[in-house]
Amino acid sequence: MRWMRYRIKTKTEAEDIIISTLYDIGLEGAQIEDKIPLTPLEKEQMFVDILPETQDDDGVAFLNFFVELNDEGKVLVEEEETDPEELRSRIRAELDELKEFNLDIGEGSIELESTEDIDWINNWKKYFHQFYIDDILVIPSWEEVPESDKDKMVLHIDPGTAFGTGMHETTQLCIRQLRKFINKTTKILDVGTGSGILGILSLMMGAESVVGTDLDPCAVPAVEDNLKNNGVDPSKFELIIGNIITEKDVQDQVGYEKYDIVVANILADVLVPLTPVIVDQMKPGAVYITSGILNDNDKEFRVKDAMTAAGLEIVETTYQGEWASVTARKKG
Repeated sequence: MRWMRYRIKTKTEAEDIIISTLYDIGLEGAQIEDKIPLTPLEKEQMFVDILPETQDDDGVAFLNFFVELNDEGKVLVEEEETDPEELRSRIRAELDELKEFNLDIGEGSIELESTEDIDWINNWKKYFHQFYIDDILVIPSWEEVPESDKDKMVLHIDPGTAFGTGMHETTQLCIRQLRKFINKTTKILDVGTGSGILGILSLMMGAESVVGTDLDPCAVPAVEDNLKNNGVDPSKFELIIGNIITEKDVQDQVGYEKYDIVVANILADVLVPLTPVIVDQMKPGAVYITSGILNDNDKEFRVKDAMTAAGLEIVETTYQGEWASVTARKKG
């Protein structure tokens, strides 16, 4: 499928009103490019792995609208065909009308460019390259392992549509904690496993087995692909789809007092209700590794309070960037 991109240069304070105005003429789903820093809440909600390098906010924004382009070179807006230049004229008229109401929209230029789906699918690849988590090399399929890294532990991972790559600070915090406790008899429960990174790396580090849970059925092919790409025995990784906090059948399937380590790289608001449930899955003396906790004190204290209330003993708190990882132990 081909698309025509209408790219409008404006100001950040005019983003919302322009998007709303152009929605009225059939343009939907604006892609916004600006340099406004993410708020702490946005960072927590997005839980982003891959972000391009950003610069200081300069007040400039680009709004991109993608409109389907048919074989005759016409764009389709609300199921009606029109010439791409005609649509540009309609957009121009709407922007000029906003100016008449004394709205400062900045430059207000409109650029046109045709594009294919493949451009969207692969565009993010320029942001994801091989990187290190201490001495672990994380590398996508389209890059070669350097000769100098052949003796390192190598995690082959391609970002999926819904899951991470290991680049996020919270994932790295969990990995460092896992390395402290894994041995050849370790049984691990990975809550919110996503792409299976933590579980797969645990098996590569020598753990005996992993059970992962996730709400999203998309985790199934993601984990299968990553197990295959890393040559890890799939029989050692069991994946259960469901909500372990609220679904008794999921809790029963996972099993009770079976795990030496439970790792949960989720958000603080999920860790709080998870903690009193997950204690029952842990062996006496088992370790509970958590992250996804925005380091704003309040969330860290809430997670720690939940751990203490569940009878766990806080072992260690580590930090990276704006994130915290809290590790606790079940009394044996």
